[in-house]
Amino acid sequence: MYILHIEHPVPNFEGWKKAFDSDPVGREKSGVRRYRVLRPIDDPNYAIIDLEFDTLNQAEALLAALRVLWNRVEGQVMTNPQARIVEMVETREY
Repeated sequence: MYILHIEHPVPNFEGWKKAFDSDPVGREKSGVRRYRVLRPIDDPNYAIIDLEFDTLNQAEALLAALRVLWNRVEGQVMTNPQARIVEMVETREY
């Protein structure tokens, strides 16, 4: 499993979440199997997103699409997006 991990400041979390929920890149059609939205407890205007994929190609393709989108909305919905693709190596539940 591959995870596209994204972090960035947002001017307004609720406004950012509305834009995220509108799904402008078509997450499900792009191969996202599951996602998590997180927010640091000490910074309500910061968003962290993990998007899970079956294949590396799917993760890379969505990251490319997101970079195009980010160029259009940076400064309005979010700023300075940081993204990396990671591979799930191990998970365990207790």
